[in-house]
Amino acid sequence: MDDRYGMDVLASGWRTHGTRQLARVEASRDVVVEVADDGFCGAVVGLSSGMVELEDRNGRRRLFPLGAGFLVDGEDVVLVPPAAAPAKTGPQRTASGSFAAPETRARVARASRILVEGRHDAELVEKVWGDDLRAEGVVVEYLQGIDLLDAALDAEPPSADRRYGVLVDHLVPGSKESRIAEAVSRGRHGAHVRIVGHPWIDVWQCVTPRAVGIERWPEVPRGIDYKVGVCRGLGWPARDQADLARAWQRILASVNSYRDLEPAFLGRVEELIDFVTS
Repeated sequence: MDDRYGMDVLASGWRTHGTRQLARVEASRDVVVEVADDGFCGAVVGLSSGMVELEDRNGRRRLFPLGAGFLVDGEDVVLVPPAAAPAKTGPQRTASGSFAAPETRARVARASRILVEGRHDAELVEKVWGDDLRAEGVVVEYLQGIDLLDAALDAEPPSADRRYGVLVDHLVPGSKESRIAEAVSRGRHGAHVRIVGHPWIDVWQCVTPRAVGIERWPEVPRGIDYKVGVCRGLGWPARDQADLARAWQRILASVNSYRDLEPAFLGRVEELIDFVTS
């Protein structure tokens, strides 16, 4: 005779007996999942406060609560936060490749500092060299364009105790940027200012195409805003400033260490750090 109660009425698991257990999948970056309710399909790009952010192939992003209600390869799953990485032993390295300094109290900022042309430059330098700069007490400020460099130096003149390292986009022979840099270097502030730069039009190109997941950076015709042209060339939205901001966040998120940056950019930033801390 079939005994549907089993032999032990007090055995554990009686509440879930006969129910299907869903696989638990960690919401790691780039895992592709589908939302069962509305069919939205995208890759995991972020986690925040119990929510997972998905990005579809058209660059649209949406937030969903973690848990059940997702499909992976057509199978129902429960989406869970990734397991915490095991604690590392031995000397730790920063994103720039340097050995991480021991935890200490905050350091008073040096008078010497690094100037960059724009907010994106500053964010990229912070992403890779932030730990090193904080350990050295070096502040990074942005100019909003090299055209304002001379006025900035006049407002707070450099000296032997207040050196300025300046990072410039598109510093190639014959460019406007190179002419300004040469004039400053020959001028009254030149002895305590080091101006270096990379050859690309915009700091976006200092991130390697491999890191971003593209074959190469698009060629942008003259007369078209560079960032707009890049987004259009890659098939990303470029309707307004908000789209450009999202494009930059996507690029910045692809940078995890110095290995994701072009060597010509790496060398220039390291040169400036040495200059302002020597």
